[in-house]
Amino acid sequence: MIFEVTILGSNSALPAHGRHPTAQVLNHHDKLFLLDCGEGTQIQLSAYRIKRSKINEVFISHLHGDHYYGLLGLLTSYHLLKRMEPLHLYCPKGLKDIIDLNFRYSDTRLAYELIVHEIDCSQSQQIYENSYLTVTTIPMKHRIACCGFLFREKERDRVILPEKLRQYEVPHTSIGELKYGKDILVNGVTIPNAELTQDPPLPRAYAFCSDTIHSLDFVEQVKEVNLLYHEATFMEESAERATLTFHSTTKQAATVAKKAKAKKLLIGHFSAKYDNLQLLLDETKTLFPATEIAVEGQTYKVEN
Repeated sequence: MIFEVTILGSNSALPAHGRHPTAQVLNHHDKLFLLDCGEGTQIQLSAYRIKRSKINEVFISHLHGDHYYGLLGLLTSYHLLKRMEPLHLYCPKGLKDIIDLNFRYSDTRLAYELIVHEIDCSQSQQIYENSYLTVTTIPMKHRIACCGFLFREKERDRVILPEKLRQYEVPHTSIGELKYGKDILVNGVTIPNAELTQDPPLPRAYAFCSDTIHSLDFVEQVKEVNLLYHEATFMEESAERATLTFHSTTKQAATVAKKAKAKKLLIGHFSAKYDNLQLLLDETKTLFPATEIAVEGQTYKVEN
């Protein structure tokens, strides 16, 4: 089952060095989710051949412009393209007012239904669920209300072994019980479930940790995630600047990943002052070796 994230934007407030403000597309089981929508997101979707029509859920972490200034353009493009499917927007309170004001003055009446789900960033809450995963907010500590998003797979059914079904002449009507771990009776003989099935893949999780001053408050929530995205706006030499702007450094991101025992760390939201991101990667890896840089256009798998 596909579980991967493609980086559309990896920079912080100012676009620089060919980098764009924050935006990511998460693909889970061929269902696409947009995480933040910085300026230029539409161009990036086109550049990397990601079909915007397949995006039905958009998650905005907070109301600083570099995380949502691309949204109004995207919503308008959907309108011009005669989108019919409803679009669900998960965001902090206030964004709906911004959208409504813009569309009122531009006399825009969307051709599709925009369903806004306002979220409370002060506490963790489940805000989305489908057959395969859940999405829960992760409270961040920033200058304004801000949250990250934890995408966690649900437990899957046991995996049926077809050759064993044939060997024991198991009727197809028993497959449902086998998936739920039950032993079955065939011709008066009880066959253990373990003989006919195997364990399903372990559930995976992706944590998108948006802008935040260094904090360990959410470490327990993202414990042992397979892939942890954490902002690393500054190198350690600018730790004071990071604190003043409510952002994190490379080593602070690494500390969160280490404390959480994450399988892998992905850093992004880089300050425009850096043109050589290898320096940030090297510094992060001194504390957490399993780190990668969020490179625009690159896709990172969420794997066990």
